[in-house]
Amino acid sequence: MNMAQLEEDPTLERHFKGHKDTVLSVDFNPNLKQLASGGADSCVMIWHFKQQMRAYRFIGHKDIVTSVNFSPSGHIVASASRDRTVRLWIPNMKSESTTFRAHTATVRSVDFSNDGQFLVTASDDKSVKVWATHRQKFLFSLVQHCNWVKSARFSCDGRLIVSGGDDRTVRIWDTNSKQCVHTFPEQGGNINCVAFHPSGTCVAAAAQDSTVKVWDVRIKKLLQHYQAHSSGVNSLSFHPSGNYLLTGSSDSTLKVLDLLEGRPFYTLHGHQGSVCGVAFSRNGDYFASCGADEQVMVWKTNFHHIYSNSVAKSQQQTNLVSEPPPHIQDISPRIPKKLGRPTEVDARIKLKDMAVSDPEITDIGPAIFTNDSGTGTVRVNPEDEDPVTTQLEEKTSIPPQLNQTLQHIVSQLDLLTQTMSILEQRLTSAEDRLQELGRQFLAMSCDVATSNGKGIEGLASGKDG
Repeated sequence: MNMAQLEEDPTLERHFKGHKDTVLSVDFNPNLKQLASGGADSCVMIWHFKQQMRAYRFIGHKDIVTSVNFSPSGHIVASASRDRTVRLWIPNMKSESTTFRAHTATVRSVDFSNDGQFLVTASDDKSVKVWATHRQKFLFSLVQHCNWVKSARFSCDGRLIVSGGDDRTVRIWDTNSKQCVHTFPEQGGNINCVAFHPSGTCVAAAAQDSTVKVWDVRIKKLLQHYQAHSSGVNSLSFHPSGNYLLTGSSDSTLKVLDLLEGRPFYTLHGHQGSVCGVAFSRNGDYFASCGADEQVMVWKTNFHHIYSNSVAKSQQQTNLVSEPPPHIQDISPRIPKKLGRPTEVDARIKLKDMAVSDPEITDIGPAIFTNDSGTGTVRVNPEDEDPVTTQLEEKTSIPPQLNQTLQHIVSQLDLLTQTMSILEQRLTSAEDRLQELGRQFLAMSCDVATSNGKGIEGLASGKDG
């Protein structure tokens, strides 16, 4: 393999180790300064790409953290857990976090809408729920799955939601009508992860039977079917260009699928054990993976730049007007081409040789910053170029008596917030009940009038007589 080819291949850039158990989910901050991960140690980690900055371990969940997702602004990190809650960690100098009980069973995934106004969650209680982000207010449920729902994601415009789970179906929901508008037929295995193509015209699903499938949501047909892995596929992520799909599997490998060619493009080795989560950065220059080996790895894409450059060069040579490269939505349904084996990239040797010491980690959670109710505080400022370690250390040195007073104040504020939330829910319920009683009373009046052969005025005059 020549140097030109080597430059096109993805390369392992960084790896982080700080979790104490399997890492299940990973996501980039859009500002590319941070990476979030969540795992079976019940913690959310924030990793900084600047070498001198500490990592932050957010302690608050009482069970496995199944999913993490940055808001589009990068100012909020949402996490889902087996403790049935969703937490919103606000990484600014106020250092607040908010907890709300989202489901009656394990919450499997959490995803922000592109405008950051809404969250969608999926759960083992067989439901998909949509929430208003800033008010942490429940909006509506989507209930047609008949088994655990493992994954739910918004489309780019927020008008659709895709979900999949252990009932082996992939469902498309309309957020306006709150109805399931299409169900793709039962698959060969449980669905572990779903995602919308950046164009919004296609969805992909990763299944336990080792397959990855891509459907066109407009014509309701299967576009591509991959069986590139030898074990269950746990996670997937579309490249922002829409031309590639990244997958992670229990067979310990990552795959990059070339959607234009309809074939596996790269097979990447690095993790020792199952790859549980994968994600492209928002600009597509990097991707991250995490797994059972308790590690988080950051890879440089490389091939995206080479591909873009080759397209631009070809256009210049042929004096064509610059147009974007073709997308998968332009490909008619077909059987994938048999175009040879994918390129193998083995980063395990480089991983051993990388002289990267584990970063210092600051624990942030109930033991220091929260009360028993679980409303915590987070000390991270993603927009600040300087470390905030000093402020953290100052925070931990608060005198015990003052710390108790602050915790009591926070506890009372949390109680007040919960009380207001309950009152709001009861008022809403009472309003709905009054409206329903009004409709019932009007219907009964009309029935009585009809049975007596009189209108309402006739009823009144009859009573007077």
